[in-house]
Amino acid sequence: MARSLRLRRRVAFWAVAFIAALSSAEAGAAGERTLTLATTTTTENSGLMGHLLPLFEAGTGIEVRVVLHGTGQVLRAARAGDVDLFIAHDKEAELAFLAQGYGIERRDLMSNDFVIVGPADDPAGINGMTDAAQALARIAASSASPFVSRGDDSGTHRAERRLWQAAGIDPSAASGEWYLEAGAGMGSTLNIAAGRGAYTLTDRGTWLSFGNRGDLVILAAGDPRLFNQYGITLVNPSRHPYVKAAEARAFFDWITGPDGQRAIAAYQIDGEQPFHPNAEGRQ
Repeated sequence: MARSLRLRRRVAFWAVAFIAALSSAEAGAAGERTLTLATTTTTENSGLMGHLLPLFEAGTGIEVRVVLHGTGQVLRAARAGDVDLFIAHDKEAELAFLAQGYGIERRDLMSNDFVIVGPADDPAGINGMTDAAQALARIAASSASPFVSRGDDSGTHRAERRLWQAAGIDPSAASGEWYLEAGAGMGSTLNIAAGRGAYTLTDRGTWLSFGNRGDLVILAAGDPRLFNQYGITLVNPSRHPYVKAAEARAFFDWITGPDGQRAIAAYQIDGEQPFHPNAEGRQ
């Protein structure tokens, strides 16, 4: 009888201990602060996110879960409420996102520029050109070396399409010939260009961090149309009530504030600064 009583007490003790441990774990999980950030592949390929996020997480205890897409897919994910905020580089589309009520605030974040890279022997003869549209026109007229497009509706791809339009050329007519559409991120597109001895348009941040250049070099740069503005936007919690508005606001304010802007400015690749912070005003 006494043995049976001791057994029942021991079972009861471990049952209570198990419930307490489970409750503690659930409480810890409930207390965990996270947010989901959609950002472009260029910010990841350049190594910038790997530099910034540990600084934010250490200071706030908020874990940032990153979803990587081209700008078009970033905007689609944000419209669906699948993310809490996003970084993109198509300002016109970002402002339209706000105007349509999907976002509550956008701010300029940082900038860099696009460059046209290609084989060092430069069969199209664009080396040193500062008119990007004319450079693309020469590549199209030459067709001696292919041009690799990201072809993924990213901010880079959208910038490229605007340049072709400025040149008065529809390259899709030559798709699969001298115009190759990768349907991939910037790193993969550069790999294809390096392997094919081809031209492509890339952001400077990814170019600086890209290690498989082969004989690719920067050939055309400096056109004002190659300016590349990044912005950060908060998703509207009224439209998507499960958005983590407080955590998203904390990251938004940090990265556009003095600490985040200094962190962006401090990031370098081989002594070069790939991004220039410019979050001076709300838009």
